[in-house]
Amino acid sequence: MAKPPEETLDDYAQAKLDALEAQALRRRLVETDRREGAIAYRDGRRLVSFCCNDYLNLSQNQTVKRAAVEATEKYGTGSGASRLVSGNHPLFRTLETRLAGWKQAEDCVVFGSGYMANMGIIPTLVREGDLILADELSHACLLSGSKLSGARVEIFRHNDMAHLESLLAEHRDAAEHCLILTDGIFSMDGDAAPVETMAEIAARHHAWLMTDDAHGIGVVGHEGRGSSFMGKTKAAVPLQMGTLSKAVGAYGGYLCASRAVCDLVRTRARTLIYSTGLPPGTAAAAIAALDVIRANPDYCRRPVEKARAFTRALNLPDPESPIVPL
Repeated sequence: MAKPPEETLDDYAQAKLDALEAQALRRRLVETDRREGAIAYRDGRRLVSFCCNDYLNLSQNQTVKRAAVEATEKYGTGSGASRLVSGNHPLFRTLETRLAGWKQAEDCVVFGSGYMANMGIIPTLVREGDLILADELSHACLLSGSKLSGARVEIFRHNDMAHLESLLAEHRDAAEHCLILTDGIFSMDGDAAPVETMAEIAARHHAWLMTDDAHGIGVVGHEGRGSSFMGKTKAAVPLQMGTLSKAVGAYGGYLCASRAVCDLVRTRARTLIYSTGLPPGTAAAAIAALDVIRANPDYCRRPVEKARAFTRALNLPDPESPIVPL
């Protein structure tokens, strides 16, 4: 007698788990009670966390928390619907205006998360017949969005501009449009992409450059504006994507770009159209955190300064960001 479907499903799942366990690839969630000042409680132990992305500790900032509480008391815990139906709270436009001004862009679109942003933005801009060139260490959501687009995807060696140029020379003419993708600050190694050079290469080959600045905003660049601002002037990056869940201490993703691009994204990005908007309290927290960042440029420099103190104590190379791989 055949097993019922639920048993065959469990058998399939358990076999996959056993295979992953044998390869030391099975993941497990570990409860962690995170508190202010990089303190975390795990398994009854009081620890100092060196792996959190809350680089400025703004998720624990009293002003930021108060903004979230006040907005929740006033507007409720959820936005109620997709932004295109009835979930486009006025706080979203305030947040987008602040981000666009901070990133020196014409406009901004806020998403439910950074992953959702990249899964929506990339397929909106390119499709079958187009070309995507992505750094091999790009975040998983950039690669997932690339696959979803249907465009041809070519991977260039990490921060290797000669390899990028060679791939463009080989494949660019066959594609109608071309999108170059990279992290601004790479989340595991902490090094910066050469965005100024990449912008120059993109211009020569009539390609669009998009940076994922999840780990750059708030901690690198002029006044903490991010990886596009690490040079003397802003790099010519037309698509500045990032998240609000790292140094900003809240949650959500965003794209800062031209008005035309942002309007297209609002109209066609499926992860925006078919997803409920952020809770008002989360948007309010992000707005308050951006105000703290903009008012305290010296504070924004501290994570990198502390990372450099750490690496010098261990005789490691100076880092370009707060991320130090060991």
